[in-house]
This record gives sequence, C-alpha cells and structure tokens, in this order.
Amino acid sequence: MAGLLDVVMLIPPLIAGMVVGYYLRGKKLLNSGKLLLGIILMLIFSLGFSIGSNAELLAIMPSVGFNALVLLVMALLFSILFVKAARKLVGV
Repeated sequence: MAGLLDVVMLIPPLIAGMVVGYYLRGKKLLNSGKLLLGIILMLIFSLGFSIGSNAELLAIMPSVGFNALVLLVMALLFSILFVKAARKLVGV
C-alpha cells in the first residue's frame, strides 16, 4: 500500500508542472539547462549516498552488476540478430 501512496504523491507536482509549463510555453525563459543539470546531479548524488549507506545493498551489488551485464549482452545480441533478420526479410 505504501508504494501506491508514493506514486499518488507524485501526481500533484506533475500536474502543477504541466500547468506552469502550459502558461509559460511562449515566454522567453532563462537557460534552465544548467539548473536542471544541477538538480539531476544532486539527485544522482543522493541516490549514490543512499546506496552507499546501505550495507545490505552493497553486499549484493556484485550479483546485481553481473545480472545487469548478462541482460545488457543478451539485449545487444538479440537486437543485432533481429535487425539482421529484418534487413534480410525486407531485402535491404
């Protein structure tokens, strides 16, 4: 139930951002790229901090990394195979 509550809490800021964006869409705004980059970097830092402070999560990191590597290789391999098959089927 807590997961659903977390998702529901994201909806009001999302709608507020959409409304503000709708009304400011034609206006000249400041270059917000640097601000967004700073916010994204802060979010990545806080994610890294929370991962680094969780000993249980750090203990399973090697197996998570290996699983991610296997998924990456399989996705890449099958993407290449399907593109080759589709190109052969289309005749390109």
